[in-house]
Amino acid sequence: MNLNDFNYHLPKNLIAQNPVKPRDRSRLLVLDKKSGKIEHKHFYDILDYFEKGDVLVLNNSKVFPARLIGKKAGTGGRIEVFLLKHREMRVNHRRDEAMPRLYNVDNGKHHDDIPQWQCLLGGRGSKEGLEIEFAKGLKCEVIKNNNDGTWEVSFNMPRKKMMELVEKIGRMPLPPYVKRDGGRRTADNRNYQTIYADEKKVGSVAAPTAGFHFTRELIKKLKNKGARFEYITLHVGLGTFAPVKVDDITKHKMHAETVEIKKSVAQRIIKAKKEGRRIIAVGTTSVRALEGCLSDQVGKDLKQVKSQKSKIKNFIYPGYKFKIIDAMITNFHLPKSTLLMLVSAFAGKKNIDKAYKEAVKKKYRFYSYGDAMFIY
Repeated sequence: MNLNDFNYHLPKNLIAQNPVKPRDRSRLLVLDKKSGKIEHKHFYDILDYFEKGDVLVLNNSKVFPARLIGKKAGTGGRIEVFLLKHREMRVNHRRDEAMPRLYNVDNGKHHDDIPQWQCLLGGRGSKEGLEIEFAKGLKCEVIKNNNDGTWEVSFNMPRKKMMELVEKIGRMPLPPYVKRDGGRRTADNRNYQTIYADEKKVGSVAAPTAGFHFTRELIKKLKNKGARFEYITLHVGLGTFAPVKVDDITKHKMHAETVEIKKSVAQRIIKAKKEGRRIIAVGTTSVRALEGCLSDQVGKDLKQVKSQKSKIKNFIYPGYKFKIIDAMITNFHLPKSTLLMLVSAFAGKKNIDKAYKEAVKKKYRFYSYGDAMFIY
């Protein structure tokens, strides 16, 4: 399959810059993937499409303000450090030669949480050895070019203290198509987060945006109707939003992302699947987590179904046979993205092409802060 097969024209005025309020007042395009039938609703109408026993699976990862604006030491030139994921490091007793100059490891002490991160750098003159200064005394040093568009940097203080400062000085990692005037937007700190994000599951650098449309009132109504809610964790990173740069999409390589599914949650999902109840994934991240971690668990006795904590880099595109999910809630995705390829695999490319054309014609709002689809 060719990358251009997943392209489409979208007028810029349809790219949502702010969310609808209340959240469940966004529009909802309902697609029956078997018949190709399309209905136009609002998200609160999704209640009509659920039955008692349906299982909704939601990604409870919390987004942190991963964009740090700093200055190059010496020149004062502006540079952005976009944190992707923390690297586990361990140093014992002495200063290792590989340690950055900024991090002071005292002789005789053990440090097992060196704050090294994989990141993206925005600005000219990025190079190994570059020191970058931020507000409130936070600094980092560029220690390695990964030659894949990412860099390794290390900070000048332990991770816990560093993250406390990041929460204060960082900016929410809004995608580049959401335009802001440069100020730190308090509203985005609230809006660019699902209402069910878990304070103990901080780690995403992009939001699982399909969940934006849920309100506490709607969740309560769905539960009263008999729907079951299950929460898993996939920390959204480069694997989700990295662009495809090869014409033959089968040659695209996904970046790994961390997934965690508790044993009790995995067992309940597999039990529901065995009983013929629908598994409805909220968002492409939930789809990838379920298909990547539980596909080989379906045939097992429930006592053998275990917790899942791993890194996945499964790439789902047309031709993939889904083993876990029966329906999904999703947003409208960027052209040529792996997310568009995933929904095309689930609903059928012709159905998605038709649905997207209809959404453009009806002036739906696209992307992160935009409207939703329910595909069943």
